[in-house]
Amino acid sequence: MKAKLTKTTELKKPNPYAVMLMDEYEGRAFDEDKVQTLKGKWRKELFQTQPNDYPIDVEIGTGNGYFFAHRSSTNLDRGLLGFEVKYKPLIQAMRRALRAGAKENAYMLRYNAYELVEVFEKEEINNVFIHHPDPWPRKKHWKHRLIQDDFLKELMTLMKPGSFVEFKTDDEPYFDWALERFQRSDFTMDFITRDLHNSKLAEVNFKTHFEKIFLAKGQPIFYLKVFKK
Repeated sequence: MKAKLTKTTELKKPNPYAVMLMDEYEGRAFDEDKVQTLKGKWRKELFQTQPNDYPIDVEIGTGNGYFFAHRSSTNLDRGLLGFEVKYKPLIQAMRRALRAGAKENAYMLRYNAYELVEVFEKEEINNVFIHHPDPWPRKKHWKHRLIQDDFLKELMTLMKPGSFVEFKTDDEPYFDWALERFQRSDFTMDFITRDLHNSKLAEVNFKTHFEKIFLAKGQPIFYLKVFKK
């Protein structure tokens, strides 16, 4: 379900981080209007020196930005676009990425992830990371969950063949919900675990800020990975 998002340029009293988005980080973090102008032009406008098949990955909901910083700084041969609607974590994520060593491969977008079709053309993006999205635990709010049949159908059209979606959550009911929808989608299941940190991926997995908190409490992390053939 799409939620209304007040445009940055329409804020009556922008907070300091909104000001940074429009000023200090203007070339590395984009507001809603700028994002819309780049649909179908991401490679041409942002990655001009890269080959036409330069991979562009997406992280939906960067939060505090630790994964965004890690992924972008250790994969300089791939672009990474981070989605975040809250101004402070958006700026923090971009700042962390630059400090970690990311170059012209990382950018932050203030845009609602429910509306990816407004941001990308068909098969314009590669891998997608969705880590710890809001589980909306109350039944009356399930319509707000990001993982929906229509969302996965749209996501499938936007991704290039051979790309994957990585999904993590600490909320088992939401994991069950997401798993059911991924399984009935056109994606191909690659890996499923209800205890990521005691799985074969434990050694290569980057622990997000949320994961560290839940692991300290003995809470397992639920994980799945799917591919587009």
